[in-house]
Amino acid sequence: MSDEQSSVLFHCVPRGILRRPLRLFALRLQQQVAGGRPFCCLISGDAELRRLNRKFRRKDFATDVLSFPSGASGRFLGEVAISFEHAREQAAERRHGLEDEIRILMLHGVLHLMGMDHEADDGRMARAERRWRRALELPEGLIERAGR
Repeated sequence: MSDEQSSVLFHCVPRGILRRPLRLFALRLQQQVAGGRPFCCLISGDAELRRLNRKFRRKDFATDVLSFPSGASGRFLGEVAISFEHAREQAAERRHGLEDEIRILMLHGVLHLMGMDHEADDGRMARAERRWRRALELPEGLIERAGR
């Protein structure tokens, strides 16, 4: 196993969020899901996610999670950006905690970093997300929600 560790960067820390458990969860994703490959996760607000979405995807709206695969042949998997404002709303709608929602979004983003695409892979990412969500004891995932 590499000495490189995944990191979680907090552009702002939402009230009630503990940093350490999310950092430990990122390491768990690195070890169990990403095959030891590190990634970086930014927790920010809607304004930053909108800026990133506009800049890189030419879509002028905030979203809950964005993934930016490294594209390089090295070990670094890439970067995930999560809107805590979207996460807060989604957590309230689903009646679970904000940290759980951030974990769901982080898992979803990491699966994208690994090359999965739920819009074009005949259910491969949906099956992986469901399997990992259960293993990680997380509530219902994004793809399952969209399918309803």
